[in-house]
Amino acid sequence: MTRTVVVSGGGTGIGYAVAERFAADGDQVILVGRREDVLTEAARKIGDQASHVVADLTEIEGAERVAKHAADHHGTVDVIVANAGGNIGIQAPEQVPEGLAGVSWLWTENLRLNVITAVHLVEGLKPHIADDGRILLFSSIAAYRGSGSGSYAASKAALHPYAIDLSTELGPRGITANVIAPGYIQDTEFFGAGISEQRRAWNIDLTHSKRPGTPADIAALAHWLAAPEGGNVTAQIIQSNGGALAGR
Repeated sequence: MTRTVVVSGGGTGIGYAVAERFAADGDQVILVGRREDVLTEAARKIGDQASHVVADLTEIEGAERVAKHAADHHGTVDVIVANAGGNIGIQAPEQVPEGLAGVSWLWTENLRLNVITAVHLVEGLKPHIADDGRILLFSSIAAYRGSGSGSYAASKAALHPYAIDLSTELGPRGITANVIAPGYIQDTEFFGAGISEQRRAWNIDLTHSKRPGTPADIAALAHWLAAPEGGNVTAQIIQSNGGALAGR
């Protein structure tokens, strides 16, 4: 059965890998993001099974645009992948004000990037989600071990109880809601221009598997959680970090 899958942050990295994995099964994917050129190219590479919506999910209007596109073109949505997010302190360090104003700005912006984007997408699409649907939110290993400034880690951790509440609300319809919490994943835009080889080696050394995670690793996990076989897994935070959190 062909499903409709909405993927925010679907133009690059983990989001693109997730969309590509679902499309490989014949599903229709809707890529959501803020950059028209990136989404157009991603949809072109995936092919006829992909469409895209340019939307800023920190704003209500962005979520409404996605919901209208999904309803007009597909009627219902089967899988919601709320992958959009990031750490504003890494993405735009030059914008951080000084002092308390900077602390407030970091917390506010990271909550907008990681919590509000997910809430707007899910709540906007909730009236259109089909029975036995799937909701996937994206956290981080930082939610367990901190992120330095506190704001990024806290914003990711906030998604954990949200998934539990979604599962409670929608579970009677066969809808599951889970969170994927990756560790270090290479080949994404999370670190902007990239990280030093020393930092990369440090991240890898923390793992038991002694390799970085990849977008394909997360895509495979997301695909299984969204499959019928994953129907009894809900209200869970599933980690994918090569053992890095457990330590040695």
